[in-house]
Amino acid sequence: MNIVTLIKQVPDTTEIKIDPKTGSLIREGVESIINPDDRHAIELAITLKKDFGGKTVVISMGPPQAIDAISEAIGMGIDEGILLTDRNFGGADTWATSFTLGTAIKKLKAYDLIICGRQAIDGDTAQIGPQIAEFLGLPQLTYVREIEEISERKIIVRRALENGYEKIESPLPALITVIGEINTPRYLNIDLLINACKEKAKIKTWDAADLGVTVQEIGLGASLTKVMKTFSPKTKREGEILKGDKEEIVNQLMERLHEKHFI
Repeated sequence: MNIVTLIKQVPDTTEIKIDPKTGSLIREGVESIINPDDRHAIELAITLKKDFGGKTVVISMGPPQAIDAISEAIGMGIDEGILLTDRNFGGADTWATSFTLGTAIKKLKAYDLIICGRQAIDGDTAQIGPQIAEFLGLPQLTYVREIEEISERKIIVRRALENGYEKIESPLPALITVIGEINTPRYLNIDLLINACKEKAKIKTWDAADLGVTVQEIGLGASLTKVMKTFSPKTKREGEILKGDKEEIVNQLMERLHEKHFI
């Protein structure tokens, strides 16, 4: 079974700061990590390869330093990686990003399953996976929390809903997006990581020319949406001290909760 896993290198959001003058994110000096949901996608790909054989490939689009995320994925057990990096890819919204990633997957030709994390923590749109499936003309199964059955021809999953789940069967090839409940990602293996750094053939770098796309089809120029401003919402916290004996305080608290429709 040939599996393609899409990953993204993102800033550690606990450390993100915003420039008060420009409203843009300050990325300098901020640690980058593999998007958390994507780590679950990597783990699933490795597990399925162990059970069914085949080949696993990770693809990531980003600046040159995103090769660190691919190296880490290989250190976890992925076979090969492809980094899509080109200045012309910069500024892409989900539409242009999905086109670029989808074109790279088309170039691979042989794949049975595409696995994505549910969403990236820096954008939280959850649009990339579904848009790539649409671009490739594949069935999509989103918010997958469990794979019940998989074979060369079909996959049966449990898809998380707000108050339960739904069981869905789909032919392969297909694209799925996974959530954290599906597994526990393993730690990377140092020996595999060292080998990934030594064996350059394990990671390929493709630019726009390699994909055979024009500047008009990618990046900021091809994006249908534009980010006008990024800012931190201002929050104002208010407090109230309830006075009286214990019974009075409890009654007052219950009244406040009812007024706010919390209970």
